[in-house]
Amino acid sequence: MQSFLLTIVTPEKKVFEQQIRSIIAPGSEGYLGILAHHAPLITSLIPGKLTIRDNQNQEFIYAISGGFLEVAGNKVTILADAIEKVEEIDIARAKRAEERAREILESRKRDQVEFTRAQAALERALNRIRVYNGHNHQNK
Repeated sequence: MQSFLLTIVTPEKKVFEQQIRSIIAPGSEGYLGILAHHAPLITSLIPGKLTIRDNQNQEFIYAISGGFLEVAGNKVTILADAIEKVEEIDIARAKRAEERAREILESRKRDQVEFTRAQAALERALNRIRVYNGHNHQNK
């Protein structure tokens, strides 16, 4: 099977750079699969599960909080707002973040900016929990 170069970067660092066989990413219009020699594409990404399969058929699972994906030539670049390997997700921290966000959303003493931030925080926390739980149920 043919491969392509995948590079994932966040505002802080380069997270991943390797020749791979495929990715499945949470696009704004639904999940999309990318293989070698895919047509040029730029799309926004939403919070979800990012699945990468390398040339040895090993699978890597990440929780991505959003960003952009670009396919050009035989290269894919993901500019991620934040991304975390499923094995590195601190589930207790994600659950605390979910609780805090829900408290703010239920509070009547919040402004629109705080409400918008809390909604985004809740979405990120729930995504991390879903990806973590989905991965750990598959591996039991």
